[in-house]
Amino acid sequence: MGSELHSIMGPLAVTLQVTAASTFLAAIFGIGIGYILRRPFVGSGLLDALLTLPMVLPPTVLGYYLITAVGSQGPLGPMLASLDISILFTRKGAVIAASIVSFPLAYRSAKSAFSSIDSELIAIAESMKQSSAALFFRLALPLAWKGILAGILLAFARSVGEFGATLMVAGNIPGRTQTISLAIYSAVESGYEGKALLLSLTASVLCIGVLLLSQRMQKDGI
Repeated sequence: MGSELHSIMGPLAVTLQVTAASTFLAAIFGIGIGYILRRPFVGSGLLDALLTLPMVLPPTVLGYYLITAVGSQGPLGPMLASLDISILFTRKGAVIAASIVSFPLAYRSAKSAFSSIDSELIAIAESMKQSSAALFFRLALPLAWKGILAGILLAFARSVGEFGATLMVAGNIPGRTQTISLAIYSAVESGYEGKALLLSLTASVLCIGVLLLSQRMQKDGI
């Protein structure tokens, strides 16, 4: 049991590092784009559908698209090579994969939170000649932060469980790209049931804790 407990620390550390970075990226882009798209315009429905697509597409499809985009023959491949940036089978690839998969949760929560702000408050602020930055930081963000934070927590939980896109883009390299989900897959495949159970319980407890926190925030406004 002691050796199995020790063996889960590596995947847990990788998971927390990848999840923290991917959640940060998903939150930054989700909040920004959610604010921009809070008001409908021509074509906003299609754009919203495209941005939400990672939520419903199979993760392996997303992984394939990423490989196609950043591979040596892809549209971004030569540029990344010229900058000496490696994406495939690296921690960066794992972060990017998890970011894309979790982005819709942060984006849709932010968009909903911004859209729910009283339009009269926005109109009053605009009539006072407030700059766009002031309107965002002084009014919109303080009023919408609870919904935004709840979405970020959900994005965090989704990143913890990411598997398919990460496996295709970053591989399953112990100590480098092997997250908890990938370690569970390897443990089951190798017949290490005890390790698989401990990893599964660890991931479950982590996600349940985040989901309970998100629910409490939405219910009590904490």
